[in-house]
Amino acid sequence: MTLEIKKSTILYVEDNPDNRSLIRRVLEAEGYAVVEAINATQALEKLETGNIDLVLMDINMPDMDGYTLTAKIKAIEKFSKTPIVAVTANVMRGDREKSLGAGCDGYIQKPIDIDTLSQQIERFIPRSTNV
Repeated sequence: MTLEIKKSTILYVEDNPDNRSLIRRVLEAEGYAVVEAINATQALEKLETGNIDLVLMDINMPDMDGYTLTAKIKAIEKFSKTPIVAVTANVMRGDREKSLGAGCDGYIQKPIDIDTLSQQIERFIPRSTNV
């Protein structure tokens, strides 16, 4: 009998349903709990009501871009230490720096390599999630 340990809870902020579905399947297969938000308003609500360990942030969203939302989240005291990783198709020179400058702790470019996604985000999740 194997003991299944639930890993961290990840909030995935993404307006594209296909991307949300793919990432959910990959992360849940790795043992993560995945909470989804399709826009900035939903993301802030899910942060307030959930016990989120990491945020995967799409940068190109219709209502508020990921840079603005990241800065907004980081400005809230209780979420200032929550790791946020940009997930974006913006791969031009300077885009990574722009993401980090907005407050993102990391940067994963699209298309996402599902074989390495878990390892990529693992390094951003705090070892102890006790607050």
